[in-house]
Parts: sequence; structure tokens; C-alpha cells
Amino acid sequence: MSIHLRAHAFAANPLRGLSATTAVSPSAAADALCSLLDAGAGADVAHTHLSKIIPFRRGRPLARSQDPPPPPPPSSHAAAASPVWRLAWLPPARVPGVPSESFVFLGAHGEEEGKEAAAYWAVDVSEGEGASVGGPGDGSAFVDLRTLMVATDWKDKDAMGDLAIAGHARALLEWHSSAKFCGACGARAIPAEAGKRRQCSNESCKKRIYPRVDPVVIMLVIDKENDRALLSRQSRFVPRMWSCLAGFIEPGESLEEAVRRETWEETGIEVGEVIYHSSQPWPVGPNTMPCQLMVGFFAYAKSLEIHVDKQELEDAQWHSREDVKKALTFTEYEKAQRTNALKVNGICNNVEKGQNKSADLTVESEEPAPMFVPGPFAIAHHLISSWAFGGAPKAVPSSFSNL
Repeated sequence: MSIHLRAHAFAANPLRGLSATTAVSPSAAADALCSLLDAGAGADVAHTHLSKIIPFRRGRPLARSQDPPPPPPPSSHAAAASPVWRLAWLPPARVPGVPSESFVFLGAHGEEEGKEAAAYWAVDVSEGEGASVGGPGDGSAFVDLRTLMVATDWKDKDAMGDLAIAGHARALLEWHSSAKFCGACGARAIPAEAGKRRQCSNESCKKRIYPRVDPVVIMLVIDKENDRALLSRQSRFVPRMWSCLAGFIEPGESLEEAVRRETWEETGIEVGEVIYHSSQPWPVGPNTMPCQLMVGFFAYAKSLEIHVDKQELEDAQWHSREDVKKALTFTEYEKAQRTNALKVNGICNNVEKGQNKSADLTVESEEPAPMFVPGPFAIAHHLISSWAFGGAPKAVPSSFSNL
């Protein structure tokens, strides 16, 4: 089964397009928000819709889930619909006691042509008065972003857009949380330009500090005959899951060099030709690295003997194209999506209290598959799927990736 997306999960953010970035300037949006926050409950109702806020608590966005329609009759043989989740945007009056400088501008968007665009904001409400925002009884809850990721119907453009917005917001908020002091002089760094950056408060320094992006190469290594792919397992993976090799880029090396180094260090395989596939923002990593950028490649092996670095990997093996196709087919991604959509619905309606991250990624099946690969929310899936069903492309002879 080959799944084709309009864009990778967390990409194609509707608030970051060219039209969105010019709809409202950050400074004008910040002035309008401050006015509404100062007015509190007495704010002009006619203008509150122009500022929409998504609160986060401990990295989890506030979400709502709509109950699915009644199941179709058995005679129709149609699949039951899954619940649909959306971000729970709030007006400024619903986010009391939070300083205006804590809000991060996400962008602007006009829902209807000819009408004034609304400014969208994110804010961390984990502490202080903001901790009272959201809660049982209103059909919303703070839900882990990985759970929302797996629960998202990749055919639902609006849900994919909300997921991209949530990923962008979490990345910025987590960066602000870890960048409170200037790395040059140690003075306090304060938010600037509506949260798009921070600035050192030391008058003799005034260093501008921008969000950090951590680039990661992720590669599907292919044998010379283009018949087998190298997949690996880490100890943190759920049982039977295999994926691509990946690793952080080191200072002073190119993307292609990082692909070759990481492959050699983790598996002892020497790589020659390296071909770019696509990239994906990945805001669901650790809090210390919330702005990862996954840069995907095909890499052609020059050797075949595997020597696994047991400190990095649990195992690595060559897999035939047919075995990989079976893994992609057997893995019931739609069942995993529906299971997690029901879970989000239960959380939002105060039915399910616990959130197990590893369970979110587990694919259920009546009989265990020998192996499966990550679902369509991950770039690894699309690297593996595009090779299994279409074959990896060959670079042109003059490509610098051969160097």
C-alpha cells in the first residue's frame, strides 16, 4: 500500500504561507492582542474574533474532538467514521493572568475573502493563573502531540493543517522555555517581535537570538542492485518496528557527509551515491530539541557486511523489496489512526485519563506481522514506501552527491 500525502505531517502550515505572512504584521497583531488582554472581560466583542489563542500545557495543545456520526448499516459494508479532532482556539478573555510577552505570534489568516484576517497565537499555560485554562466539562483537553499526530486522518486537509500549526507552536514555545538567557553574556533574554525571536536585555550586548533548528539526516540505504534496503531497530522502538537510519549533522560537514558518516558509524556500511528525497519538520522530539528538521535521502551502499554499533542500535538487517512491501501492506495504518482518534475523543470527553505514548504508535492486528515500518506521519514511511513501490531515483552523473 502506497500512501501519497499533499505534504509531510507538520509541513504545509496554513498560517505560514505567503498570503498568511502578509495578512497582519506581528507588531500590529501584538498591539491588538494587548488591547484585548488589558480590557479583559470588557473587551469589544466585535473584535475578539481577530485574536485567537491556542494554549499549551507541558507541551500539549488544547484540542477538541467531535463525536463520529452513527455507524452505517452492516449491509452497506462501509467503514465506521472516526472522531475528528481540532485545535481548541480561545479568545483572549479565556486566557486570564498571562503576561502579554508570553504569547507567541503564529501567523494570520482570513477565513473569508474580503474580511479582516485573524491573528493566531500560542501560549504556555503550565503555571500561574493560566493553569486554570481548559479542563473537563467543555469538551476539550490538553492532548499529547504524538497522540494527535497518529490520530490525524492524513486525507483530512484541515486536520493536517491543525497538526502543522500545533507542531510550529510547540517548537516555538519549547524554544522560548529553553532560551531565557543570553548565551554570550548570561543576561536575561526577553521576547521580541511578538515572540519570533528573543533579545539580550544587557544594554552592552543586545544580542539577537533566533529559534534554533536541529537538522537530522534520515536515509534509506539501498544495495548496489537496488533490490534490498537496510532497516534498523532501536531499543526504544515498539516490538517488530523497523525504520531508516538517522543521525544529527555535526558542525563542518555537509548533508551528504553526514549520511555517509552516520551509516558507517552505526552499521559499518560504506555509502557512495546520496540522493535527496524530501524534508519534514519534526516537533515531537525531546523538549531540548523541539525544532528538529528531518532531511531525507536515498543512499547507495558500496559494501554489504553489517557491523552494528550496539550503543546506537539494537539491530540492522537487509530486507528484500517484497518483504518491505508486505510490511507496508500488513501494517493497518487506518486502524491505528482510528484507535488513536477514539482515544483523543475519550480524553477530550474525560473518559480516558492515561496517555501512553508508546501505545500511540502500536499497530494492532489480529495476527502479528513479522515487521512493520513507521506510519504515514513519518518521513521514514515515505522513503521506504517510495523505494518499495517505485524504486529509488538515480542521480545525474554530475551530481555533487557523488563526491
